[in-house]
Amino acid sequence: MARRGTAKHPFAYLILIILAAYAVVPMVIFLLASLKTPGEISQSPLSLPGTFRWENFATAWSDADMGRGLGNSALIALSTGAGVAVIAGCAAYALTRLALPKPGLFIMYLLVASSLPIQLFLVPLLSLWTKIGLYDNRFGLIVIYWAIYSPFATLLIRTFLLAVPKDYEAAARLDGAGEITVFTRIVFPLIWPGVLTAALVAGLQAYNEFLLAVTFIQDSTKLPASVALYSFQQGLSPNWALVSAAGLIMVLPVLVLFVVLNRRFVEGYTSSGMTG
Repeated sequence: MARRGTAKHPFAYLILIILAAYAVVPMVIFLLASLKTPGEISQSPLSLPGTFRWENFATAWSDADMGRGLGNSALIALSTGAGVAVIAGCAAYALTRLALPKPGLFIMYLLVASSLPIQLFLVPLLSLWTKIGLYDNRFGLIVIYWAIYSPFATLLIRTFLLAVPKDYEAAARLDGAGEITVFTRIVFPLIWPGVLTAALVAGLQAYNEFLLAVTFIQDSTKLPASVALYSFQQGLSPNWALVSAAGLIMVLPVLVLFVVLNRRFVEGYTSSGMTG
């Protein structure tokens, strides 16, 4: 058994190296592009820059108003993650603990809702949001994110709830606890890794989302950082050096968050198993 495990190690390391290169090499190319001039990028996009132009980051920060954009993105991402956690947590609890008629139909609905592209609903949604005053409004954009990210989050949290024994809840009800108390005091502490994972996934998706943000937000002071990259459009082609610099600035908070919460994030996915 020891020999067999040892023989597998080189192949496993090779796979890990390939996966690491797949993740790191694009970031290295991105970094090199951010330190070049637009002319150097067009002539030799994969070569080292002749002069490392660190000032591109300062230019990108000021020209795209990245400070305001990152603030808007943080507000949208945090609000999306918190809202999805509440909506999906309550929905998953109802699916697994309450006596709903034909819960399989609700699960089927969530699966279908998770798979439908949002582009199908852009025109009617844009018309409706304009009529009710949610167009060009960050809260209106957040509501859309709640709607499109909650179905998957509900299915994810549901898998955690299926693994939680109902004996704890029954004992709490015998002591006179209501459904809200049972959920907040008994169930939530047991499933919070799943809720945190669902919130992180939804928040990161909202942070990186572009199409809905550029469609439903027009005021430049409300634009998230993902849309701020538009400011480097020069004629028919963008300034790729500044786009790369701004992109790295935008990616940095996500990398820091992933490093800090990496273990929780991975544990949340692996422990759920996404079982039915």
